[in-house]
Amino acid sequence: MKYIKYISLLVIIQLSLSGFGQEAFHNFGNVQIHDQGQIGFHINLINDGTFDQNLGLAGFYNQNNNLTVSGTNRPIFNDLEIDVPDDLFLEIAMGVTNSQQFISGRVNTPRDNIDVSLDYINDAIYLNENDFSFVDGYSAITGLLDFTFPIGDDERLRPMSIDNEAAINTSKGAYFFEDPNFPGISIFPSGGFDTTNFGNLLFGVSDIEFWDLDGDVETRVTLTWDDSSNIDELVSSLTDLRVAGWDRNLEQWVNLGNLGTTGDLINGEIISQPIIPNDYVVLTFGSSNRILDGDFEIFNAVSPNGDGINDTFIIQGIAQFPNNELFIFNRWGVEVFSQKGYNNTWGGISEGRATIAKGKELPVGTYYYVLYINGQQDRAGYLYINR
Repeated sequence: MKYIKYISLLVIIQLSLSGFGQEAFHNFGNVQIHDQGQIGFHINLINDGTFDQNLGLAGFYNQNNNLTVSGTNRPIFNDLEIDVPDDLFLEIAMGVTNSQQFISGRVNTPRDNIDVSLDYINDAIYLNENDFSFVDGYSAITGLLDFTFPIGDDERLRPMSIDNEAAINTSKGAYFFEDPNFPGISIFPSGGFDTTNFGNLLFGVSDIEFWDLDGDVETRVTLTWDDSSNIDELVSSLTDLRVAGWDRNLEQWVNLGNLGTTGDLINGEIISQPIIPNDYVVLTFGSSNRILDGDFEIFNAVSPNGDGINDTFIIQGIAQFPNNELFIFNRWGVEVFSQKGYNNTWGGISEGRATIAKGKELPVGTYYYVLYINGQQDRAGYLYINR
């Protein structure tokens, strides 16, 4: 059992009945845990005084009931242990300045109040996170180092990482294992985030999960997936996987890039291009190539050299949609090819009216296509001609 040792008390403390039917440690005054001091909370903590200049160790321990931290002032601990199998619930923010250890149970914060979080201050570290012990809600970082948020949802740890620059001004994050089309959190738009509403260079967006990352400093973001993410239904190759963000101004999903992936289609992680988190309401996974619904796959390489491999621009499954129209443009936006009822026969020959003579081979380089299908989401993206 943990105990109080070397605690400075200029304080009024009382034991009172909490709203959960348990006794509570209720601080009205000024409490400080000195160096080498230890305190264990086996009951709820209500902090209406000063409790933020602590050294030593504080722990929350209860094998039979959940515990709650509430009050008007944020308590801040030096070292912190959490051993509450039925979870520790935060009704106010709580901070840690050195290290925090998950022993059992999760730290729950109200997802509809971003101001209540478990705060890692001065690059505080955490240990022993897993699928049953993590922050179920929002956590925050303030420091000088790269940071991975120990966040998840239900019984699912799904970390998100940022670069060190983003930690300086404090960043917050949470993970949601729910369909972004229908988020059940009041802080998000009631209409959700339509996964069929995306900009150029995206061809599908996950409807399985999403993250909220808040911060005003540019950073790369690393998202993680597991077997419940169904990444193999979004892409057939990790080279086509992208981080997607719901643009706050455009109100649609946009492509945030892929600077690198590790793992496979079952478990792994992906790094975005540098972004300012506050420009995007939420983040998730997107596809730059394969259509999410599986109707067809668009191949973005054309090598018309007669070897029988990628000699024409292939849209696998396009035969199911004969009422289509394809347009291809060069890098300057000049139309070089168009066809109604495209049937996978274009081999890099110009049919345009300007810059390149009709019937001539187009030069090696990047081109852009727009595909219209009656009753379907329009698709647009790039293709590369290599001879």
